[in-house]
Amino acid sequence: MTARRFAAPAAGSAGVAAAALVLLTVLLALGGYDVPAALGALWRGSLGSSYAFFSATLVRATPLLLAGLAVALAFRAGVWNIGAEGQLLAGATAAIAGASLPLPGAVRLTLALTLAAIAGGAWALPAALLRRRGVLEVISTIMLNFIALNLVGYLVRGPLQEPTHAYPQSRTIDVAARLPRVPGTRLHLGVGLAFAAAIALGIVMRRTAWGFRVRATGANPRAAASAGLIDVSRVALEVFVLSGALAGLAGGIEATGVTYALYEGLSPGYGYTAIAVALLARLDPLLVAPSALLFGALEAGASAMQRDAGVPAAFVTVVEGSLILLALLVPVLTRAYEARAARRPALVEADG
Repeated sequence: MTARRFAAPAAGSAGVAAAALVLLTVLLALGGYDVPAALGALWRGSLGSSYAFFSATLVRATPLLLAGLAVALAFRAGVWNIGAEGQLLAGATAAIAGASLPLPGAVRLTLALTLAAIAGGAWALPAALLRRRGVLEVISTIMLNFIALNLVGYLVRGPLQEPTHAYPQSRTIDVAARLPRVPGTRLHLGVGLAFAAAIALGIVMRRTAWGFRVRATGANPRAAASAGLIDVSRVALEVFVLSGALAGLAGGIEATGVTYALYEGLSPGYGYTAIAVALLARLDPLLVAPSALLFGALEAGASAMQRDAGVPAAFVTVVEGSLILLALLVPVLTRAYEARAARRPALVEADG
């Protein structure tokens, strides 16, 4: 991809982000809140200090980055995987189970993250197979989300509940099985894995034959099958499973790097927010990283606004939802403008 082609979606995403900030300002003003105080709290809680950035924004952005990559990959192939939330929970469950085994710490951590990715891919597999039978993946993945959520609730009150049975959560994993932290912060080394995954997926999508097949399948599956001789059904299955694995890895990193235990509410909707992250990034893996940082900053800043300025966190939720609409609207308006610009010379010649 040339620099110009990369700059266009980046500029569009930046414009959407700026519009979201304006929208938040307007909502705060209409709500009767002290706008400077609220925005100041948003800044201090997200980017205003090195601690806020590393311990709040980056920590929240890490699962959003991996889940956003999962959604971006699936959507790029025309696979509407709405199940990143369930796949993330499946990954977190497998990671906690793996991290609880009586093995050396480094082995347990590696095993936990590996099992998380496998569990996420396995959780996506039923929807992938049902898709081949004509079942809409939007429906099947949403249903699997509910199953995963309730399964976690059962496990933390049953087989995986902590030994005292006083709390609905699993046993806290040992320090040796946790992701190492950056000294002086809450930031764990999982952030490096997340950014490495974004770079690797960006290269794969741009530079490999498999990436071309994925893009071709998403652009026009019939043409890809007839002219490109691509097995679109197989590509869709591979993408579905890999997408689930990325979301599962997000859950594994969250469990071994942040929560250290499995419990209900482990994910505050990361899998759903990831859809907005991917759409804002225009489904580009390299743009998913700054998009995840933006949403991580919004969520970190929302807590600070609620704590320091008395602004309900729901205001940021409204902005996040608006980002999805704006991200969908910008490409439509861009194509309409380009089509109108292309017709203009023909109209000039006809008038002449």
